[in-house]
Amino acid sequence: MNKKILLGSILAIFLIGGIIGFNYYQKIFGKAVQKDGAIYIGSNASFEDVTKQLTEFVKYPENFVWVAEKKKFTQPKGGKYLLKEGMSLNDVVNLLRSGNQTPIKLSFNNQDTLEKLAGRIAEQIEADSIALLQAMTDTSFLSTNNFTEKSVLGMYIPNSYEFYWNTSAENFRDKMLREYKRFWTTDRLEKAKKLNLSKEEVITLASIVQKETAKKVERPIVAGLYLNRLKDNWPLQADPTIIYAIREINGQDFVVKRVLNKDLEINSPYNTYKNTGLPPSLIAMPDISSIDAVLNRQNHNYYYMCASVDKIGFHEFANSLAQHNRNAAKYQQWIHQQGVRR
Repeated sequence: MNKKILLGSILAIFLIGGIIGFNYYQKIFGKAVQKDGAIYIGSNASFEDVTKQLTEFVKYPENFVWVAEKKKFTQPKGGKYLLKEGMSLNDVVNLLRSGNQTPIKLSFNNQDTLEKLAGRIAEQIEADSIALLQAMTDTSFLSTNNFTEKSVLGMYIPNSYEFYWNTSAENFRDKMLREYKRFWTTDRLEKAKKLNLSKEEVITLASIVQKETAKKVERPIVAGLYLNRLKDNWPLQADPTIIYAIREINGQDFVVKRVLNKDLEINSPYNTYKNTGLPPSLIAMPDISSIDAVLNRQNHNYYYMCASVDKIGFHEFANSLAQHNRNAAKYQQWIHQQGVRR
């Protein structure tokens, strides 16, 4: 009888030990993550911050704390981490410890100002808009790379780029400089040289083309028109530069629906009615289609353009002042009928 009791006790101990061991195993290696998703760990995040984020993904976050303690994981590495349904807590700790974060696709379209660009980027990476703006306008960076606070907007080429979420403001700026240099291929530089323009001047003209028409098919035509005027030393007479000058006075959010005759008298280097040649810098961030429209401008004899009332969003082009005046009179009558005063 004593042997049976002893044997039973031993079996019970093994059973209890097995159960405890199985529970420990399940805590560490069992399926713990309940859904797919991402967590964003700040560069200065604490272990407690990470635990709090994990409550959305694991049923028992205290088990994560226990596993992390056993694996001596206390210092998270910043970044975006993808969690997959069914991952174990051991997998989660190993992932966060490794710093093997998932890149993000960062994108931006043409922005009118550095402030707006900084705000757009801050929505996508850890760095805030203030830090980004400070990095973008850093005087040492600008002087080293031959930019000014106004011209540096042209360094940022609208597109999609791969970044890590915890990229610093300085690293974002520096990568965009590398992308800018990569964008200006030998082919593009040669085309600019044939136009007798620097890449900065190409971007300045492209920014005007960008603002003149939203129709990509028209951009090479518009670019050709302005290049005709530049070649013959005519003033560009580009309304978007007048709007830029108005906003320099009234603020970038000032709404201008119509350029008035009095606006053409504004004393500004951006007034292309009073001044010949290109303005001192770009007036907005052009996208790639506008830059390439300048580099691949359409050859024609147009010198005048006016918004079309027959094809809204497009323009009527002319090579004579008489034809342009007829187009302009038609447009002025139409816009007056719409009740647009400013």
